[in-house]
Amino acid sequence: MKTVILAGGFGTRLSEYTKLVPKPMVEIGGKPILWHIMNHYAHYGYKDFVIALGYKGEVIKNFFLQYYALNNDFTIDLKNNHIEYINERPLDWKVTLVDTGPASLTGGRIKRLKDIIGKEDFMVTYGDAVSNVNIAALVEKFKKSGKKAIVTAVHPTARFGEIQINAEDFVTDFKEKPQVNQGWINGGFFVLKPDVFDYIEGDQTTFEREPLERLAQEGELISYRHEGFWQCMDTVRDRDYLNALWDQGNAPWRDEA
Repeated sequence: MKTVILAGGFGTRLSEYTKLVPKPMVEIGGKPILWHIMNHYAHYGYKDFVIALGYKGEVIKNFFLQYYALNNDFTIDLKNNHIEYINERPLDWKVTLVDTGPASLTGGRIKRLKDIIGKEDFMVTYGDAVSNVNIAALVEKFKKSGKKAIVTAVHPTARFGEIQINAEDFVTDFKEKPQVNQGWINGGFFVLKPDVFDYIEGDQTTFEREPLERLAQEGELISYRHEGFWQCMDTVRDRDYLNALWDQGNAPWRDEA
């Protein structure tokens, strides 16, 4: 089963980084967040990726073109440009990189991949959020449901610290990054049947609007409730938070590469 990663957005709220690189290439622990997302899927055995490119897509292409050389030792004979790799650490991922247009919306990017996906079920996620969602359990629920789509529902992390105050104005509890315990949001990590392509009109279709709304109305969209860690990287503060977790060895999404 192929995994589509939407990696074409502008990332305007991270502009101090995304002026140079696309948002999925902003790093956590020295690796792009895109790599972390892919590594999580690979941990569950899903290693066939399709990256939907847009803004500064050439940066992502160059990353993968140079990946093998930059992550392995080698001897190069400059006379004939012959390279001999030594102490190789191969990564058994297959990565397809597709330019899905500079201004396409999420639905449009998915629609442009129809011929590459073919008639098989496939997964879709965003290139800017990490999680410890159980991909195996997600896929299993999707297959058992017989429905056309499943979306992972997550509790959003509050943007600001939460304090609880008693009647005497004493702070009884203080949480810097609390989980909101009421309400669910779209956390990405979809599994879809190819029928979903028929719900997408074109480049200017936002996947999270008409297609998902129609699937929900038809009873074809179910949810997988994820109670664990999920965090998007929308702001510099998010980036710093994720890097702090990684540096402390406390990153819940961390899988052995």
